[in-house]
Order: sequence, then structure tokens, then C-alpha cells
Amino acid sequence: MNIEEALREAMSVEGAMGVALVDYDSGMTLGALGGNALLDLEAAGAGNTEVVRAKLRTIASLQLDDTIEDMLITLTRQYHIIRPLAELKGSRLFLYLVLDRARSNLALARLHLRRVEQALTV
Repeated sequence: MNIEEALREAMSVEGAMGVALVDYDSGMTLGALGGNALLDLEAAGAGNTEVVRAKLRTIASLQLDDTIEDMLITLTRQYHIIRPLAELKGSRLFLYLVLDRARSNLALARLHLRRVEQALTV
């Protein structure tokens, strides 16, 4: 599945408000779908590169033999899921999905995003 198809598939999750594929080395968004004036996916993607980098530094400093599966940021009205693409060895990319908290099922959304990751080719 290419980037455009993967973004469309991620947006099919109940309550999805926006999704982006982001390079966390550069902070550049490689593709985005959804969003609105209050949800700038490019700005959010760039900002969340710092979240991913900070967690990776912490894992390294603690010398943990582990990787990030996904990260959840819970807001009052939204869930933000950050999923580094472990399936694409050597990539420094993550999927960033924003959900309307009142209309979404977090467990199903995480499972769905994992399936998108597994099918994505870049």
C-alpha cells in the first residue's frame, strides 16, 4: 500500500480527524489527510518529532533493549497516536493519527494503525 492509500485507510477509523506520515529526522510531513484550521497536521507533525526524539533519547540513556510501539497523548477532546514505523527497517518515519475522543474506540484505532503500518510501503 502506498502513502496515499495508507493515509486513506487510517482515516477510515471511526472518529479520525486527521493523519500524517512524518519523517522525524527532518520534521517534514510526507503526506497528510484530514485536519482543518484548528488541526494543522504539518505543524503538529513537526512538533511531535520532538516528542519521538525525546523518547528515543530516554530509551538510549536508560540503555533499554526496547523500541516504541506507539505513543498516546490524551487530550480532553482528542487522542493523538504516534506510531513509529518499525516495519520499515531503517526508516525514521512515524504515523500520526488524531481522533475525536467522543467518537472513537482507542483500542480499535491502535489495532487499525498497526495494520496500516504493516501494509505500508515507502
